[in-house]
Amino acid sequence: MKRTLIGLAAAAMLGGCQMFREEGPKATAELRPTKGNAASGTATFTQVGTKVRVHALVSGLTPGMEHGFHVHEVGDCGSGDGMGTKGHFNPYGKPHAHFSTPERHAGDLPALKADAGGRAEITVELDVLTVAAGPSSVVGRGLIVHAQPDDYRTQPTGNAGARVACAVVRRAG
Repeated sequence: MKRTLIGLAAAAMLGGCQMFREEGPKATAELRPTKGNAASGTATFTQVGTKVRVHALVSGLTPGMEHGFHVHEVGDCGSGDGMGTKGHFNPYGKPHAHFSTPERHAGDLPALKADAGGRAEITVELDVLTVAAGPSSVVGRGLIVHAQPDDYRTQPTGNAGARVACAVVRRAG
């Protein structure tokens, strides 16, 4: 009886471990408002197996509106308007598209959907970005929140409008 209970406990523990994938390197971004805007927040990027978990919390957005959210090529927020980050991060030369499609920019993220208080939070796992070193690494890139929704069609930007918040993605720890 005792041996059976120990066996069951061990099986349960092993089964439980399979539900959790090992986390790898992490990166963070502190979003600051661009000139004349109020949006700010944080984002974390965590390597989880072959995917990257992105968690973002942003406030100061237009209440009830969607805002485009993208990783951009260059980690440079010094211009005050976010334009120093250049275009969307696209190491594989893909078209701009919805974040759920396989043929897309590495920097195409889900829209931020602001609540009535102008606050948005997302958690999503993506398969094109990495935190680890390599051509699709998010580390050192720019992170931008846009004023308008992303239409996921207009090339190469998604017609998401002005840049209301900017950050540089930096390796954590």
